Amino acid sequence: MRLLVVNAGSSSTKVRVVEEDDRVSWRADLGAPTVAADGDPALVGALSEAPGPFDAVAHRVVHGGRRFRGPAVVDEETEGALRALADLAPLHQAPALAGLEAAARAFPGAPMVACFDTAFHATLPAAAATYAVPARWREELGVHRYGFHGLSHAWATVRAAAMLGVAAVPRLVVCHLGAGASLAAVAEGRSVDTTMGFTPLEGLAMATRSGSIDPGIVPWLVAQAGEALAAVADALEHRSGMVALAGTADMAAVVRGAAAGEEAARLALDVYLHRLRAGVAAMAAALGGLDALVFTGGVGEHGGAVRRGAAAGLGFLGVGIDEEANAGAVPDAEITASGAPVRSLVIAAREELQMAAEVRALLRA
Repeated sequence: MRLLVVNAGSSSTKVRVVEEDDRVSWRADLGAPTVAADGDPALVGALSEAPGPFDAVAHRVVHGGRRFRGPAVVDEETEGALRALADLAPLHQAPALAGLEAAARAFPGAPMVACFDTAFHATLPAAAATYAVPARWREELGVHRYGFHGLSHAWATVRAAAMLGVAAVPRLVVCHLGAGASLAAVAEGRSVDTTMGFTPLEGLAMATRSGSIDPGIVPWLVAQAGEALAAVADALEHRSGMVALAGTADMAAVVRGAAAGEEAARLALDVYLHRLRAGVAAMAAALGGLDALVFTGGVGEHGGAVRRGAAAGLGFLGVGIDEEANAGAVPDAEITASGAPVRSLVIAAREELQMAAEVRALLRA
């Protein structure tokens, strides 16, 4: 099948044509998605240039809730269900839905297929997926740990096994580090724990998102400090993380500033690495140990200083990276230090290939 893949993220939109042999024959890399009544102009323009025809169009959709545990052909009912989940992933769901509409107009004869970031984490055991909150919240309102970045975690899982020459890595931690960031603990190819939860706000410190904070901060800000709830929510999503600590959401700029002795950048990098190392250790605990560690996503692939800083605090788990290999790593590459029992890999995020595989399997079935 010849596929068009539309990957709308929080900070960019990537459009790819994936041929039957998984070769990417055409691409368009766009800026942050814009949601407007007549569609995102940049995306509409890219779709008009995409060299069709296509057997199907695959769309990355961040939140599938409990209903969508695998890819789904989008019909009117499915689209309504996706819109009902928009409040749970405000940076992502609306752009994905806008992309669906634009592609359906551009290619009316091709099936639209949604591929979900939450689906990979549908295998989380109850102990990892359940919040200790009132039963009504859990049972009626769906307050549950869903996990995200599943398409990236899934691809990295498959690719790591291939690089290491095994059917599945027994105990693998995948670090997806980009504008959004999350970790996944993967046992024999199945996600058993992750750092994001009910929304993509939980977990690691990110570019503009706070990651996990004391939940008591929110009611305190509203009741005691007079902040509006909507303003607090906006700040946690758009004005926190690295941009709050260092004044920039660009991790490369944070690293440069820290190296130059800028106090704010140094603090931001220290906070980022502290959360990252703690998260990797927690994922390893969920696995009962660690056999391989993967870095992927924009920061994970290109941030040698971040990889070095993370590994520096994980020696007790058996992680060690080769300085020369790390400095020159071009994905896909191994950066394991000689004698280190845990294999460390840098893997390019290829969500488009994961989505293509899922769409082909669905439509052939």
